[in-house]
Amino acid sequence: MIEGLRQTWNGLTVSARTGVLAGLWLLTGLYIVPADQQAVVTRWGRVVEPRALPGSHLALPWPIDQVTRLKVRQLQRLIVGGELTDGLLGRGETAAPQFLTGDQNLIHLRVAVQYSVAVPAEYLFTSEDVRRAVAAAVESELGRRVAQRPVDAVLTTEKAAIQEDVRGAAQQLVNGYRLGVQVASINIESAAPPPEARDAFNDVASARADSARIVSEAQGYAGDIVPKARGEANQLLEAAAGHKLRKVNEARGDAARFVQVAEEYQRAAQVNGRRLYIETMEQVLPRIKKLIIDPAGNLDLTILRRGEAAK
Repeated sequence: MIEGLRQTWNGLTVSARTGVLAGLWLLTGLYIVPADQQAVVTRWGRVVEPRALPGSHLALPWPIDQVTRLKVRQLQRLIVGGELTDGLLGRGETAAPQFLTGDQNLIHLRVAVQYSVAVPAEYLFTSEDVRRAVAAAVESELGRRVAQRPVDAVLTTEKAAIQEDVRGAAQQLVNGYRLGVQVASINIESAAPPPEARDAFNDVASARADSARIVSEAQGYAGDIVPKARGEANQLLEAAAGHKLRKVNEARGDAARFVQVAEEYQRAAQVNGRRLYIETMEQVLPRIKKLIIDPAGNLDLTILRRGEAAK
């Protein structure tokens, strides 16, 4: 086939050869952008097409126009706070930066950042080192957010809030720098105190764990005792209510009987009064000492003597 093409080429005239070469040169202006990419077209170094979407496109032949394709959907990852150790490449972990917390404590943080290309032209031509610029923006905002919180919050409960705050603030910085990237996520992979204070922090963490355990045990004890106490209180309340009802009914019954007696008494007050007096005296007199004096005021002393002799 190659020999046949060579013979065909040799059989062409100079003008035909020039036309073929011109056609091939013009075909260099045809380019295809894959589905997961976008392209930037420059003409003598000046951007003429900042965003060419997936598909077939035409441009001026090379080297007038040059096409640079970028994978805009691909997430790129960088580490703020030291790279992972790579024994094969002989690269150790770099020193993690120290951040000052709101309560004047130093803390080491290692943060993983994921970003993608958002504006291809800005990504290519605005900054010489986009990774370093993104890392600087994230580190700046991370230091700002950490400085607003105590160390305990950074190590425990505030990680998620810090990550989201840093992502939003870093995106604003990146937009201001026109880096052409979209910050997808910020993940705090490790947060630890400096080696010099690690033992003290571990002691504090252990004490905090003991405190949480004791609180949990106390809550469990309260969860067991409180229902029992409430049950006993309900029983006492029910007993008190029953006692109250019984006493009220008894009082109402006594009041009703008294009203009946009073009504009967009013029908024959003199006779009933005499009878009640006699009945009362029959109950009272046997329980007390008595001295009987006649209407003239004389006291029968023989009664006293007989009473003493009987004793």
